[in-house]
Amino acid sequence: MYYIGRLDHGAIASRLDHANIESRLDHGSYRLIKHRVGGWLPRNHDNLKSWLDKKIAFVEHPSQRGCSLHPVIRDFQHYIETDPIVYMGFHQMFEQVPTKPPYNKDPTGKPQVRDYILMLKLFNHIIETAPSYENDDLVGFPINAILDWPMGTPAGMAMFSHPVVNGHFKKMFDVWTSFLTSEASCGVLTDAADGWFGPAATAAIPHFTATYICDPDAPSYGFKSWDDFFTRQFRPGVRPVLLGDNDDVINSACESTVYRIAHGAKDTDRFWLKGQAYSLLHMLDHDQYAEQFSGGTVYQAFLSATKYHRWHSPVNGRIARIVTIPGTYYAESPCEGFPDPDAAGPNLSQAFITSVAARTLIFIQANNPRIGMMVFVAVGMAEVSTCQATVKAGDTVNKGDELGSFHFGGSTHCLVFRPQVKVTFAPEVGVEKDVKLNVPIASVSRM
Repeated sequence: MYYIGRLDHGAIASRLDHANIESRLDHGSYRLIKHRVGGWLPRNHDNLKSWLDKKIAFVEHPSQRGCSLHPVIRDFQHYIETDPIVYMGFHQMFEQVPTKPPYNKDPTGKPQVRDYILMLKLFNHIIETAPSYENDDLVGFPINAILDWPMGTPAGMAMFSHPVVNGHFKKMFDVWTSFLTSEASCGVLTDAADGWFGPAATAAIPHFTATYICDPDAPSYGFKSWDDFFTRQFRPGVRPVLLGDNDDVINSACESTVYRIAHGAKDTDRFWLKGQAYSLLHMLDHDQYAEQFSGGTVYQAFLSATKYHRWHSPVNGRIARIVTIPGTYYAESPCEGFPDPDAAGPNLSQAFITSVAARTLIFIQANNPRIGMMVFVAVGMAEVSTCQATVKAGDTVNKGDELGSFHFGGSTHCLVFRPQVKVTFAPEVGVEKDVKLNVPIASVSRM
């Protein structure tokens, strides 16, 4: 497999100014975005520390003693305490975090949360709240913020990969979703200092009213819930579909930042090792269409916390098949764990989680036979991570037509092409480059 590396702004290859910008690299030698990509956790540790301090102070306040846990959290606790292997694992994941600096403190500088009881109390509080824009920043991964160091331990890997444990996370997230889709979650959609229309958030999302469909004169700008705000739509004309009639051109499916472009992806590979090679049969869940992509090309890009979270068709064609795959929420690549873990676990494991995380596959039969069957892969990254397709098999789609959306939680996506598809990416489409929705990102040759 080889990866897109540094850009070579060489000869113009087409009317899209495409160029051959590919260079062969060894696993792990391409450049990764190494710290809290996408804005899901604050880059300023003090802001995250302040947030977690307040959460811990709240759940440990004397007024909270004797308060009952939500039934879904009680069920989670009951499962942890009655399954001996899981009980051991939820102790070991905290015990395996070194007690020496800097790991005696969590990524925020707070003494590490070192038992599952406090963990569950924090979960209990979080699922009854909506994210605010606190201290001029967003804590978009509140549960991830609690679990960062345990995620990097062998026991954490075992527990967060456990199907039943992930089933309990899913039940917990269903409860949180009920709150985030309710009118009660609009409490943070205000112009207060920590509100989403306050000064700090407005600076982070400039030109909001001109960019997104909303009513600034209505309560909560017309949004019915936090989820309604999170999945907001662009105003007509904000992201026009460029070269929509040109079937040789592939457009951006999401408002996103390029993470990796890989050619020659294998059907199976050791995706858990350094370099996190794509393993296509695992990514595509051994689907009936999966084998034809062996040796193909993978384009991966992630979505930022404060931006647009809907997906749109990159080609003109027909929806052949849609598959939703349950998976993990907090499993990170073992190569990103101890002895050198990073506070942005899921971000650094974006290639790894394409094989294990909750995701949705949309197989599209492109009108252009030189593209043929391709796959759009929506991958949830921590928290609720709901991937909701809004199309169905048999639907005809044009470039720019909506395919679905992510609901609250981190998100990354892939476009996967068969090996015979000769894809040339535009020179401006390189690692760490922001790419707008509906713009051309690649073309296919007429060879």
